[in-house]
Amino acid sequence: MMMKKRTFSKEEKLQIIKEASQQGVYATLEKYGIYRATYYSWKRKFEEMGESGFEHGMTPEHLKRIRALEKENNALKLLLAEKELETKLKGDLLKKKFAQEKSGRS
Repeated sequence: MMMKKRTFSKEEKLQIIKEASQQGVYATLEKYGIYRATYYSWKRKFEEMGESGFEHGMTPEHLKRIRALEKENNALKLLLAEKELETKLKGDLLKKKFAQEKSGRS
């Protein structure tokens, strides 16, 4: 008879890794019915990529790409904020100049 495959949440995987380091790998794997290969795969992913290593299909390459895109996104947000500020300041200066010209002609 085959056992139903169990899926573990990210939090459960983290707890199992922590518990195995404190109470022993073999005892923990027996308790949860997990294969050693599965445990060591989780542990390697956690050591290489942290908690995000448990996201579906995540690889170190994916994580590097995501981090590069996040960095680029933040740089673009900063650039956009600077441009918006520059545009606002130019608009304010034009309003002041127009107001001075208007009051100077009266």
